[in-house]
Amino acid sequence: MSSEPAGTPSPRRRLSLGEVIAILALVVSALTLLNNYIGRKDAEMERLAHTDTTVPERKTPEVGLIATSADGSGRDFKAADCALQAAEIRFPTALRIDPQSTVLSHRIETGWFEKPLLRAIGKDMREGHLPVAISSRCVGADGSREETAIYDIAYRVESRPILGRTLKLRGLIRRKAATGDGLSELDGLWKP
Repeated sequence: MSSEPAGTPSPRRRLSLGEVIAILALVVSALTLLNNYIGRKDAEMERLAHTDTTVPERKTPEVGLIATSADGSGRDFKAADCALQAAEIRFPTALRIDPQSTVLSHRIETGWFEKPLLRAIGKDMREGHLPVAISSRCVGADGSREETAIYDIAYRVESRPILGRTLKLRGLIRRKAATGDGLSELDGLWKP
């Protein structure tokens, strides 16, 4: 029997250095396992966040019309990197000019708009830009493309000794893409 009376606590046994190291190793292993689990979960969540399940919208390249040559009565144009099939040119509604279509020969003629434009701009103006909406269709290596865009026809007014004033076209400048047929945007840009 023991010499200690009943009800008194027994002395506590101290842990040896080996036992303490074993417990610390067990704690470190548990923390490492927890850290790896959390890291895998975070990586999976990040991967899912960056995975786009929607099909990306394919942006169709612009047709991009450019002026090629000019003479006194007009300006030829073509598509920058595809074969231009057709173009329809619309003028500001205030000028009361019918839309003009080009199919085989892509050219802007001054005769289409010279008189209404000269009436609208007055006698003092010498240079300016006429906004037009051009709907064009072309075929390239990437297939067919269609677009409507607002272009500026740059012009210069020249005096003639006998017949008054005339227009000389200086260039065709793309302003921006348009929605629909472009007429509402075109009318908002037209300022004589």
